[in-house]
Amino acid sequence: MTQSELSRLVNVSRQTINSIERYKFNPTLVLAHKLSQVFEVSIDELFIFEDDENIDVSEIRPNKKE
Repeated sequence: MTQSELSRLVNVSRQTINSIERYKFNPTLVLAHKLSQVFEVSIDELFIFEDDENIDVSEIRPNKKE
């Protein structure tokens, strides 16, 4: 699939697709969802999140009682 074909499917410019591929642009959640539907994968599988883009939820979740 070309960038042009993909851009038409998800209704963005080819330049937007190019920028996403080059890690120059982070898509909106809506666009990420559309792209994941096109490729039939989850958003997590489609995009790589760096460690500094993740949060440590262990500090805000209550401790589980055993």
